[in-house]
Amino acid sequence: MEEAKIGVFVCRCGTNIGGYLDVPALVKYSKGLPNVVCAQENLYTCSEAGLNEIKEAISDHQLNRVIVASCTPRTHEPLFRNTCKEAGLNPYLFEFVNIRDQCSWVHMHETEKATEKAKDLIRMGVARAKLLEPQEEIEVDVIPSALVIGGGIAGMTCALSLADRGFEVTLVEREEKLGGMLRKLYKLYSAQTDASQLIEAKIGEIEKHRNIEVLTSATVTEVKGFYGNYDVTIQQERKNVPFRVGVIVVAIGAEEFKPVGMYGYDGIQIVTQLELEEMLKEDRVKAHSIVMIQCVGARDEKRSYCAKVCCMTALNNAMIISERNPKAQIFMLYRDLQTYGTIYEDLYKKAREKGIIFVKYSPQNPPIVDKGMVKVFDEFLGEELRLPYELVVLSTPMVAHPDSGELAKILKVPIDEYGFFLEAHVKLRPLDFATDGVYVCGSAHWPVTVDESIVQGYGAASRASIPMSRRRVVSEPIVSFVDEESCIGCGLCEMICPFKAIQIEETPKGKIAKTIVASCKGCGTCGAACPQKAITMRHFKDEQMLAEIVALMERK
Repeated sequence: MEEAKIGVFVCRCGTNIGGYLDVPALVKYSKGLPNVVCAQENLYTCSEAGLNEIKEAISDHQLNRVIVASCTPRTHEPLFRNTCKEAGLNPYLFEFVNIRDQCSWVHMHETEKATEKAKDLIRMGVARAKLLEPQEEIEVDVIPSALVIGGGIAGMTCALSLADRGFEVTLVEREEKLGGMLRKLYKLYSAQTDASQLIEAKIGEIEKHRNIEVLTSATVTEVKGFYGNYDVTIQQERKNVPFRVGVIVVAIGAEEFKPVGMYGYDGIQIVTQLELEEMLKEDRVKAHSIVMIQCVGARDEKRSYCAKVCCMTALNNAMIISERNPKAQIFMLYRDLQTYGTIYEDLYKKAREKGIIFVKYSPQNPPIVDKGMVKVFDEFLGEELRLPYELVVLSTPMVAHPDSGELAKILKVPIDEYGFFLEAHVKLRPLDFATDGVYVCGSAHWPVTVDESIVQGYGAASRASIPMSRRRVVSEPIVSFVDEESCIGCGLCEMICPFKAIQIEETPKGKIAKTIVASCKGCGTCGAACPQKAITMRHFKDEQMLAEIVALMERK
């Protein structure tokens, strides 16, 4: 291995780092470290000027290792790796040192100690960088077809968008018909159009599209393979239907929470907003005195989240009732009204103008429904109101689909504490899972409006179409490597791998573990567990990690 020539670039990042750490001292310290031939400060290393400085330094100083001490590799490592690549350096000869999250942000009131910690991290980075080896990225062929799980508005939109781009799509729906929760809605409050019209239009397009195969009354039972090459098994009418796809989109939606045992809920005189919508469709709302209660089953100890769409749904339904029966007296009991955006804020103003009465209550003193009367303490008036009713409507949250947990296990993707699917990054990859090749949209991810479901459906289709259009994907070479001479084929690695990226194969030498490189995420679980130490993690070898530990102990 040639002698390491390391360049260290310390980012000031405005005040994020420079406001709390002594950046010039870090640069001076870096210059004195072994094998460091260049160290400099950048105002914003991720800017065009900062990236050009890295390229120039690689050329001027013949650098064969690069270290950037700045923010988090989660967001910026691909950028700096690509910069090294453009300068002719293997991108895996780059090392990231996080002095923002681990120093300036968490120790902003201890400038001197934070600066010393940053020196430790840079010294550790230099020790590891000396032992880095060039890696070759892995290319995998992608099957140009998609599986969309869920036939609601998000799933249908996604399927149509992908099919219009020329890709074959298999749309799987567990119910007998497509449409999802949209089938139960009456008027869409964004444009006051009938939900049924939107559903029938989408279903008509799907049925006519030659690139879409629809499987209703079907569920996904098994998914094997890896990014770009998934072997899927669908169970339909007790028959297993196997097929192969390149990408998968999760759009299973959510369900309405049924408030059994709350406020005397009976589904007849005390109903949910979704049940009210069905009553409105059938013109069965004859009540003249109506009380709506918000945040039923939400924002409490069991479900601390706001369901986002309840307030707009309640306002919309109240407006429909008021227009049909101007003499109807409607009370809306709320904790907070969430009417985000100008459209929904305007809906709230119109509701007040229509004479709908809003009463604020506290969670410590919730309304009481008792014998044709709703008792509620008005926070603004400071007194208890007694409201007679003919109909009580409970605004309940959307909850995760009951199949979300099982599907998450099949796809090896995460869900949160409430059962909703978790994206890879809330800002940078809001429609992707951490598992490459799998995407999410609609209320499977979190409660959203119909408009947002449609937008996310298009977004997921856009993301999923990228690898299918390219026909090949490049994945990181940071994967496990099995030394066949040391492996005894015990199967422990296969059993514990969370991504099913290792399998035991029969060879002339006996059972040997093999890594499916396209599935491996380089988590290191197999390497840590192997009793024979037969598994090595590329880019994270033992000697590289130990070098950092030794460097950390040098100052002590």
